[in-house]
Amino acid sequence: MSGAGNHLTEGTMSRILKTSGFLGLATMMVVGLYQNMLLAGGTAVPSWMVGGHAHLGVLSILAIVMGFAVDALGVVGRVRQAVTGLYVVGQWALPVTVWVAAGVPVPALHPTAFLWGLCLIVAMLLMAWQAWTAEAADTPPQGAMPADD
Repeated sequence: MSGAGNHLTEGTMSRILKTSGFLGLATMMVVGLYQNMLLAGGTAVPSWMVGGHAHLGVLSILAIVMGFAVDALGVVGRVRQAVTGLYVVGQWALPVTVWVAAGVPVPALHPTAFLWGLCLIVAMLLMAWQAWTAEAADTPPQGAMPADD
C-alpha cells in the first residue's frame, strides 16, 4: 500500500473544500449563538471573538466557492492539492489563532496569523493564475445543472 496518501482524487479535493466550508459555517453559527447568549446576559462580546467569527464565516463561504471553482477551472494535480491544502489550513488556522492568541491568551501565537494568511493568499494567487491561463470547462461540472430561469 505504498503511496496510498498520494491517491486523493480530483473529486476528493473538491469535497474537502466544500465540506470544510460547511463545517466552518456550522462552527461559526455556534459561535454566533454563544455571542448572542453573552449579549442576552448583559455581557459584551470580546472583539477577538467577533473577529474570529467573521473570519471563519467569510473564509468558509469562500471554501465552498473554491470547491466549485477548482472544478469549473479544471484545476488538477499538484496545483489542485496545493490550493486545497493551503486554503483549508488557512481557513481554520487563522480564526483559531485569533481566538486562542487573544482569548486564552497566548500572545506568542499572534505572529502565526501571518503564516496562515500567507497560505490563503498563495491559494488565491494559484487560483487567479489558473483563471487567467486555463480554459474554463465548456460544460458544467459533473452533477451541476444549468439554471432553469
